[in-house]
Amino acid sequence: MKTTSRYRAAARIIAAMGVVSLVAACANNGTSAAGGGGDAAYPTENITFVVPFSAGGPTDTVTRMIAEPMAAKLGGRIVVQNVEGAGGTVGAGEVARAEPDGYTVLMHHIGMSTAPALYQNLDYKPLEDFEMVGLVTEVPMTVVARKDFQPATLQDLVAHVKANADKVTLANAGIGAASHLCGLLFQSAAGVKLQEVPYEGTGPALTDLVGGQVDFMCDQTTNTSGQISAGEVKAYAVTTPERVKSLPDVPTTTEGGLPQLQVSVWHGLYVPKGTPQDVVTKLSEALKVALADQQVIDQMAKLGTAPVAAGDATPQAHRAKLEEQLGTWAKILADAGVKAS
Repeated sequence: MKTTSRYRAAARIIAAMGVVSLVAACANNGTSAAGGGGDAAYPTENITFVVPFSAGGPTDTVTRMIAEPMAAKLGGRIVVQNVEGAGGTVGAGEVARAEPDGYTVLMHHIGMSTAPALYQNLDYKPLEDFEMVGLVTEVPMTVVARKDFQPATLQDLVAHVKANADKVTLANAGIGAASHLCGLLFQSAAGVKLQEVPYEGTGPALTDLVGGQVDFMCDQTTNTSGQISAGEVKAYAVTTPERVKSLPDVPTTTEGGLPQLQVSVWHGLYVPKGTPQDVVTKLSEALKVALADQQVIDQMAKLGTAPVAAGDATPQAHRAKLEEQLGTWAKILADAGVKAS
């Protein structure tokens, strides 16, 4: 069975079970659903958005925000499929091998630019096996800890972990995840090597942090804002040059004395290489409409992020970003000596 067929079958089952909530009214143009992505009537069947991470995580959250307004613009239906595993490479690889007809779309984050440096046997090449649709958002990261962790400020945290490197636990969502990458940068900036505790997804990692099973972690505002506001975790800093509007009391890493820790997690949409250009253009235009939707803007603001400018929601800007980030992370990961098993 072709990969695309498997996605479509799964999407129909999920939709029938009522699990997928992202549905827009499907325009009935009276034509049969053909797989050819170059058809001017596209879309004539459900579009599957593949998220290569667990449901409920930051990338999944962003995907679900934009799917409904994109579907409304396209005049079709979008379902979201979580295909997790190996730092996002399982889902990305399946999309790379799917039919290039516009019915299988990948939402990926910064991990698309780190995978080639992390995985020696990666079965796809980001720049060669995908068409870029456009960037979606750049999400700030936060340095957070269990609420009863001793250090009071970011400077205190750095001093504490240096003095207790063999005892402090640093959680992440797995090798190559955004939280892992941010954690690597934290250790590099602080000049310390810590005991890392990898989880299979951001949700389980944050759950254990809230429960006090691990000491601290670095994760996206889309996943931590609620816990910070509720006082369930202690927040030390945001990893951006300016404070985040939804977290006005959380200082930046520069204010906290660790200016080297600057990172944001960018997200973008991809389709398999060879997808007809008119289909890529339709998806890109629908993305721009979704990012200008006031509900999407408001939802993102609550999570400490914002849509990219319209000029960045394009294939050209997306490709330029990916090219630049591939080079940046290749050096960082090589210097850190990090490889995925």
